[in-house]
Amino acid sequence: MEVTATAPGPWPGEDPLEAARIIRGELGSPHLPFLAELPDRGVGSDALGRTASLLVELAVDVQPYGWRLVDRPGKDYRRAVSALSTDINVLADVAGGEDTSAGELKVQLLGPLSLAAGLHLHNGERALIDYGARRDITESLAAGVGAYLSRVSSAVPGAKLVVQIDEPDIAAVLAGTIPTSSGYRTLRSVAGQEVTESWQLVIEALRAAGAVEIVVSVPEVEAPIDRIVAAGADGVAVPLQALTSRQWEQLAGAVEAGKRVWAGALDPGRALPKVADAVESVWRPWHQMGLPASSLGSVRVTPAGGLAALTPAAATAVLGRLTQVADGLNQRVHG
Repeated sequence: MEVTATAPGPWPGEDPLEAARIIRGELGSPHLPFLAELPDRGVGSDALGRTASLLVELAVDVQPYGWRLVDRPGKDYRRAVSALSTDINVLADVAGGEDTSAGELKVQLLGPLSLAAGLHLHNGERALIDYGARRDITESLAAGVGAYLSRVSSAVPGAKLVVQIDEPDIAAVLAGTIPTSSGYRTLRSVAGQEVTESWQLVIEALRAAGAVEIVVSVPEVEAPIDRIVAAGADGVAVPLQALTSRQWEQLAGAVEAGKRVWAGALDPGRALPKVADAVESVWRPWHQMGLPASSLGSVRVTPAGGLAALTPAAATAVLGRLTQVADGLNQRVHG
């Protein structure tokens, strides 16, 4: 195995064709190109709307306070479905025109807990408040991922599918700091065991649908690395900058157990670091944990966040720098 590069998914602009061409151009083999999310296109193209459009037997639409579970799908749901179909069709065209296609492709979706925090019930409260609603959302998402992966697979025949489950709200879900819809109170914390079991259900459905690698992506603050491993994920995607020594120990344990680390090594909000500095930011703590250089092959380097706030040129430059960082880490591997 060698160190490779990828990125979270959010991408600037509104043109899926340009996005697909740039991403597949910059992240050719051995790197991991991804199906871009273009939130600039508006409602339904962000992670929440896009993932909600995959749900089975749960209808959604946008109300004044955001996405809500409703009796019948509304126009915003149809917009989300249509945007995703367009993206998959464009991907098929771009991949079909390549001389040699990348061997892998990544898709991403919002995880069940962040999805429940972002969707609202009929009464306007967040679905996260209700155990039954949380369970329904998890089961509905697990039921919907198979059709999604099968459509993507048809667009890029032969490519192995990698899935990133995004849980941006997980620390707040576990700590009980998500505000109620009124904002005056917070919702009760969700038990850690329920979180692990929810992920497990979605991960098993993804694996049954043919995903070859599944990682859970979380912010570094209170990152529940042990729970991600316990849920059966193949790896953890996490920004490196603010990780505590205890979290590094958990990551080291995960690596020793054969898991992958998707290392958020570049801050997309700052000037690009020198390649040598970015390589060092991964290698130094890795080495301090007693992990051998040979185990760096379990790493994929990524930005520490999505790239949608950048210009297309700046986002492209980030991908280029990531592949250089991957090359620098591979030199460590091969000594």
